Amino acid sequence: MQFTIATMNYAFVSLLLLVSLIAAADESGLRIGVKKKGDCAKGKAKKGDTLSMHYTGTLEDGSKFDSSLDRNRAFEFVLGVGQVIKGWDKGLLGMCVGESRKLTIPSDMGYGDRGAPPTIPPGATLIFEVQLLGINTKSEL
Repeated sequence: MQFTIATMNYAFVSLLLLVSLIAAADESGLRIGVKKKGDCAKGKAKKGDTLSMHYTGTLEDGSKFDSSLDRNRAFEFVLGVGQVIKGWDKGLLGMCVGESRKLTIPSDMGYGDRGAPPTIPPGATLIFEVQLLGINTKSEL
């Protein structure tokens, strides 16, 4: 079988695309997939910043338990100070305005063995589709 440069380029580009679609997972089991890149010229989210987000949260079976989009109102919170679940505090670091991510959050970085009855059962893995709308840094507050 002969390989042309075009064939090898196609295979290389296909491999790069596949690698970019695979979510990064760290030792905690948190998986972060970048669905759409944002504008990093406006800064990256860091601990202490106030973030404005849209999100939709689902369970592994696809059932939705919450969404800011349903309320047509962005969710605002301070990153890295425990105002949100650990999976968000860690999974949103470095995010740029306009960026969209898919976070797959293991139970111990979500609501753990307690869950959040009645919508989130004990031990649930949470899946969030998130979009960063804005960042207010500590110095801007």
